[in-house]
Amino acid sequence: MTDVFGLSHKDSSPVSTPMSGQAGHEQVVFCSDERSGLRAIIAIHNTALGPALGGTRFYPYGSEQAALADVLNLSRAMAYKNALAGLDLGGGKAVIIGDPETDKNEAMLRAYGRFVQSLGGRYLTACDVGTYSEDMDLIARETSYVTGRTLAQGGAGDSSILTAFGVFQGMRAASEHVFGTSSLRGRRVGVEGVGKVGHRLVDHLVEDGAEVVVCDVSERAVELVRRRHPQVEVVADQAALTAADIDVYAPCALGGALDDGTVARLRASIVCGGANNQLAHPGVEKQLADRGILYAPDYVVNSGGVIQVADEIQGFDMDRARAKAEKIYATTLKIFTTAAEDGVPPAVAADRLAERRMSEVGRIRGIWLGR
Repeated sequence: MTDVFGLSHKDSSPVSTPMSGQAGHEQVVFCSDERSGLRAIIAIHNTALGPALGGTRFYPYGSEQAALADVLNLSRAMAYKNALAGLDLGGGKAVIIGDPETDKNEAMLRAYGRFVQSLGGRYLTACDVGTYSEDMDLIARETSYVTGRTLAQGGAGDSSILTAFGVFQGMRAASEHVFGTSSLRGRRVGVEGVGKVGHRLVDHLVEDGAEVVVCDVSERAVELVRRRHPQVEVVADQAALTAADIDVYAPCALGGALDDGTVARLRASIVCGGANNQLAHPGVEKQLADRGILYAPDYVVNSGGVIQVADEIQGFDMDRARAKAEKIYATTLKIFTTAAEDGVPPAVAADRLAERRMSEVGRIRGIWLGR
């Protein structure tokens, strides 16, 4: 692939690249500001239901190709997530290439905000891995198309609050489907990744009476969980967690957790977690189904975060947003029922439901209203 950023250092204007042949995206924009160190990609998958909403991920990708592949996958997932969450919003995502601990700075975030503004509202950004509500406040100094701001600035605050709540609702639905009860009491749940979402999910599980096992590459993250819940068990890594005697596996780190090896050694009856793009490649959903493991589609159960930040668009109200996120339980159950009736994996059933809403509601947007 062409070194897009290397070619565009002399011109910091966004370069829009047609990507219709790759993942069906409407628009992909490469953004560069040499002085601040900004290298970002904004991907808009579709705007059938409305402007594309999705967070900005700040991550030290090994290459531009890796960053592009990630943002394309993430933005597509956002289109499906927003559709099944009942939002009148399309799907988009952005990535900033770099280490958020060492590379992030005010000028970079504000330059990024200018690029978001240049899209004229086709894309609305929010928090993701490596970005926080305080970052959104800085970005908002250059664009009005941003959500997930701090409570002090009238925003929705940390979206991991309802992300974790929604994952818990999806897990309750999966438990109902498999075990005949929505309670996780007495069930052994393995949580991979106890960062922004994972540690909050642990809170819900412990409160519900579940036995929790965790792992994380960050010793600090694990220690914070152990301080709150000394009874939580810790294992060395993902391989140890997925091979453990657990009822539910909850991937809450980065994507691609469910590959061939993981599925082969997994002993859980349910997979339900907060990570995006958990399936490493097409066909993994069938491998899970063949092994009798129920997979709760990630973009369905982790949609509480986007529900939270989307509520900010009309003036944030946590009670209203939480009530919407509670519906993830019913949506997840509907997907399991549809999958069983149609004889397909839940991931396929979820895609079909999302595509149906994008098609049916998106068609209505074509009715001419006059000028």
